[in-house]
Amino acid sequence: MTPAYMPGQLVIALRPWRSMVVGDVIIFQHGQIEKLKRVRSLHHDGVHVIGDNLAESTDSRAFGHVAYQSVTAIVIWPRR
Repeated sequence: MTPAYMPGQLVIALRPWRSMVVGDVIIFQHGQIEKLKRVRSLHHDGVHVIGDNLAESTDSRAFGHVAYQSVTAIVIWPRR
């Protein structure tokens, strides 16, 4: 998620307490890895996510929608 978030940077995130909106940065489980990506669009079958660094990001363009139940948190700080 560079340049908005740098590797190792501390973020504060909360379990989803509200509906996600386009532009939110979320944390989700992808296999055995937690990933941090920005919500690009919402669909009935999941969330389309994209990284801020399009040339280097592995995101929904590669692995498809993220299931809603895979979303573990919404980043609240820092807000970019």
